[in-house]
Amino acid sequence: MSRPPAHLMWADALALMSRAEQLRRGFFQPVAAGWEPPVDLLETEGALVIVVALPGVAANDVELVVGGGEIAIQGLRRLPPALRSARVHRMELPQGRFERRVALPPGTFELSRRELADGCLTIVLRKVA
Repeated sequence: MSRPPAHLMWADALALMSRAEQLRRGFFQPVAAGWEPPVDLLETEGALVIVVALPGVAANDVELVVGGGEIAIQGLRRLPPALRSARVHRMELPQGRFERRVALPPGTFELSRRELADGCLTIVLRKVA
């Protein structure tokens, strides 16, 4: 016995909504250190470029450690002081400590530049011969 098309469309819509919610939750993965920001890792001829989504994070609240074939990006996202006493109706951006460890491709790298702008931290690791 087949189900009417309306039931199939409803089941498909629910499945799509469930998948969209999974993707939204996966954007900021919770980890033991708090939360884990999403990262892009790109390679040019002379450098690795890492872009980390850190909305609302101050530059002096981010620490970088390069070594052992990886880079560790850690820090703190603070709720703005003016909002600390606000009543929360919905909060999807993670707060508190974060840490992200990214394995680097084979080679030797040194930190060349870091810049935090428009909610993204851009890290340039120069390839060392």
